[in-house]
Amino acid sequence: MIAVSRRYRFPAAHVLRSDAFSEAENARIYGKCSNLHGHDYGIEVTVTGPLDPSGRVMAPERLDALVGEHVLEPLAHTNLAEHPLFAERISTAENVARVIHERLAGPIEREARARLLRVRVQETRKNGFEYGEDR
Repeated sequence: MIAVSRRYRFPAAHVLRSDAFSEAENARIYGKCSNLHGHDYGIEVTVTGPLDPSGRVMAPERLDALVGEHVLEPLAHTNLAEHPLFAERISTAENVARVIHERLAGPIEREARARLLRVRVQETRKNGFEYGEDR
């Protein structure tokens, strides 16, 4: 199988805190991230599958449209901690990767004979997170 990756960016804010913890515990666990702050998230979406008659796993413009509709439009320029997609989870980059994977897996399978292999979220220069199948 061939795997194809495409990269995207979106700006969003978040705050890391849990209602299960006191203010002091949130500050101890999440440090400065327990305060509202923003990131210019980089995401990489990797799909895999057989080649179609055009010689592609999936048309890049179709993948771009799906990522735009299901990820960029709903998440860009928002406070992820207040977004309904994070109502039951803390808006860590790990959960951002999971949410993106959940939102894209079905549409990609319906649109092409491809499957979403993994989503990588680059939160900062030092912090990157992947969610999906093992390599």
